[in-house]
Amino acid sequence: RRAKIQATLRPYQMQGVAWLTALSGSGGGILADEMGLGKTLQAISMIAIRAGDGPHLVVCPTSVIGNWRREIERFAPHLPLHVHHGAARALPTRIPAGTTVLTSYSVLRSDAAQFAPVHWSSVVFDEAQQIKNPASLAAKAAMQLSADVKVAMTGTPVENRLSELWSIMEFCNHGYLGPLAEFRRRFSVPIERRRDQHLD
Repeated sequence: RRAKIQATLRPYQMQGVAWLTALSGSGGGILADEMGLGKTLQAISMIAIRAGDGPHLVVCPTSVIGNWRREIERFAPHLPLHVHHGAARALPTRIPAGTTVLTSYSVLRSDAAQFAPVHWSSVVFDEAQQIKNPASLAAKAAMQLSADVKVAMTGTPVENRLSELWSIMEFCNHGYLGPLAEFRRRFSVPIERRRDQHLD
């Protein structure tokens, strides 16, 4: 399937979109391109390709909701868009396939019970370091989401400690890195405390 995108993608962006599209059989993954390389366009392209498979959810910081809205309207104006934000917000009882619901991390936390029952075709977390703490309310709300594909976009999947990577990957691909305690024993402690470069 080809995306109806009003943009010319660079070769590396086309590769990124192909990878994102292929994730449907494996749960999800982390798109960790650096800032300015077009992660948003790649995510919108993936959503456009999967438009008929169900509703889509994009979660981002409040400060970039306007940017996401403009990018979707610019690159994929044919896609229905519902901005779930503000005091008068209301999530539709039935969300048509192809509709992208755009919301913030703060609203995800407060409206977790509304998002959790929906099975999403894809869920995209922009600035996904927002869920780097697995004990945070945002991370707990993220783990409740059901989707065919879960994508975390962040240029900094590890800011301070390796457990942050575990938390983001646990959202994208539950169980892939094992239980947190085991991950800390096998990787975090040897790398962070002993600077071990040769793990078993």
